Amino acid sequence: MIEQYLRREKRRQWWVLSALCLLLVIIFCVNLVSGAFPVSLHQLIEGLSSLQRQVLFELRLPRAFIAVLTGAGLAVAGAVLQVLLQNPIAEPGLTGISGGASLAAVLVMVGLGHHYLPGWAVSAAAFLGALVVTVLMISMARWRKLDTARLLLLGIAIGILTNAAMSWILFFSSDHSLREILFWMMGSLSYGQHRLAWWWLPFVLVLGWLCSQGSILDRLMLGEEQARLLGIDMGRVQRRLIVGVCLVTGFSVAMAGVIGFIGLVVPHLVRLALGNRQRFVLPASALLGACLLLAADLAARTLLSAGELPIGVVTATFGAPVFIYMLVRSNAVS
Repeated sequence: MIEQYLRREKRRQWWVLSALCLLLVIIFCVNLVSGAFPVSLHQLIEGLSSLQRQVLFELRLPRAFIAVLTGAGLAVAGAVLQVLLQNPIAEPGLTGISGGASLAAVLVMVGLGHHYLPGWAVSAAAFLGALVVTVLMISMARWRKLDTARLLLLGIAIGILTNAAMSWILFFSSDHSLREILFWMMGSLSYGQHRLAWWWLPFVLVLGWLCSQGSILDRLMLGEEQARLLGIDMGRVQRRLIVGVCLVTGFSVAMAGVIGFIGLVVPHLVRLALGNRQRFVLPASALLGACLLLAADLAARTLLSAGELPIGVVTATFGAPVFIYMLVRSNAVS
């Protein structure tokens, strides 16, 4: 009976993963042909003009890839943090990691000028900002022996502090920098409208590595003592996972600004559908996060004819009601 149940569960999980893959392909294609300059199926078959090829391959294709990578990265980072911190509401935004990455990226953009920097420079600064905040949190947690609840509150306080620092920077910025940085802080994929870049490769490799750590995270969910008894070097595993989360979060913030709720909501939605086995939760979170951010980008580009909505506003508008529902039903979710 148990073997039959496990086989049935495994078959259901693979069906869900296959359905998410198909959904991602469909939303990706719709995202490419929709917008202020639509491309019909007939035009695709008959042949595209030079302007249509330019819009499709030089603007929308890199943007869609960034949406996929950012959505997948934030969702996987949230899923890993929730296991590492043993807290169901942990995610890069709430733990201050996104705030640290944003502050470092804004400092570099204001100090050196966004348009004069190579694309990888802002990502590197965001990664260092995320790493500094994470190391600070872990050091204080070990020094003061904080439990997970206090650690999460510490992350929220660090996030508020980084927001205050960014407000000071904005206060003393020029009008042009102020508008540009404010739009970036609300979340936007418009900065990704350039060619595919080589420095995306480390992000893809780290994201793939995080998705392959499901069996280790399954053992970490048993608790530190049980994980040590199962032969896991806790210190080394935690350090590697944290560096991976910081790299993924830093890249996501650098490419798309601050986008909330993807890292918080997506892992819980996947757990409700697939259970708590991390070897399925991680790849399913990556696929669902990519689908949701592509859909949010499509809504941000098409809801208003006059302009483009900040994508962070779109995800927060739909994510906040889900977050409130999860808080109210926290016992069932955890």
